[in-house]
Amino acid sequence: MATTTTGLTFRDAADADVDELVALIESAYRGESSRAGWTTEADILQGQRTDPEGVREVITSPDSRLLTVERDGRIVACCQLEHRGQYAYFGMFAVSPALQGAGLGKTVIAEAERQARETWGVTEMHMTVISVREELIAWYERRGYRRTGRMTPFPYGDERFGIPQRADLRFELLVKPLV
Repeated sequence: MATTTTGLTFRDAADADVDELVALIESAYRGESSRAGWTTEADILQGQRTDPEGVREVITSPDSRLLTVERDGRIVACCQLEHRGQYAYFGMFAVSPALQGAGLGKTVIAEAERQARETWGVTEMHMTVISVREELIAWYERRGYRRTGRMTPFPYGDERFGIPQRADLRFELLVKPLV
């Protein structure tokens, strides 16, 4: 089911979207193209951010959705929503670098929270962010997410998640009440 708001169309990703979604996610986080936006991880991670198999897994998992955002028929943003009991997990969030800083991310995260609350009746949204990404964490804090201090290790040695450029990478859990 697609919903439209502020010139954007929100819909669940389909298999035919996989290549375009991988390109979007990669462009938002890795390589030179990511430096056009502020969400780049190019200085802390090289290699891939995701791959077609990872995107396809989110699309086909029964408790997961890849919310795809289109403007003028072109995919401009996406995010993963996964139902995990009383909360939803928010991940794989990407906004086209050329459109970052103009409020699109705020609109996408607000719609994702609304859909998770309405579809699954969840009371919290959880996400993990690389703990050294202070600017990104501050952006989420301005949207109502709080740092928990709960850390999980970065998967060093698994190049599916990138090639770390520093030895202090960990994921921190951020949580927001959706009530």
